[in-house]
Amino acid sequence: MDNQVTHQDLGLISYQKAWDYQTVLNKKLIDRKRANGEDEGYQAYHYLLTCEHKPVYTLGKSGSMDNLLLDKSELSQSKFEFFKINRGGDITYHGPGQLVVYPIFDLEYFFRDIHKYVRFLEEVVIRTLAEYDIVATRQEGFTGVWILNDKGPSRKICAIGVHLSRWVTLHGLAFNINSNLSHFGNIIPCGIATEDKTVTSLEKELGKKVDMNEVKTKIKSHFASLFEYKYV
Repeated sequence: MDNQVTHQDLGLISYQKAWDYQTVLNKKLIDRKRANGEDEGYQAYHYLLTCEHKPVYTLGKSGSMDNLLLDKSELSQSKFEFFKINRGGDITYHGPGQLVVYPIFDLEYFFRDIHKYVRFLEEVVIRTLAEYDIVATRQEGFTGVWILNDKGPSRKICAIGVHLSRWVTLHGLAFNINSNLSHFGNIIPCGIATEDKTVTSLEKELGKKVDMNEVKTKIKSHFASLFEYKYV
């Protein structure tokens, strides 16, 4: 039985609202799986959510508060939200101009391999960037998608952080398209504090604004191709 995925574009949405909605869908898939047990006719539901967030910093369960460079007063004055969340990874920034993608997949219907799953998320972005004639890659020891340069720092263009429960996924990837990169200055992105690594965006690499809907279309297509599913 072919996997079928429902895509929902949530637009510009607060982090809390999107997190709550992800959690509802995640629980729905898990509860339905438990209820159906080994039923051979069971059809799993899968969702692909796309959105942009209002400015927010999120800290993963393995992250350090030391990587947030604002104190409570400065954070309040900045009007940035802040959440400690249950994904892997350290601290990152989300805001307008960044494409955030949340796959809510039951991986038992694709493959039971979390490392392969993360590599597939990276590959979706790598293939999308190739359509803009940008060569991106993985960097050993660091999750996410990078643009390498022998004459300058490696530039991270996409962060990834995931959580799984009974093989149903939560959270996902954050792809800098037209992001305000100055907002990364209030954190040590992903806890990486070395001069040879920085952050970038598709706009910065191309030297022009990028059509967000165009990127969403490409991302959706590469997800379907890699994970071998159809949209419904």
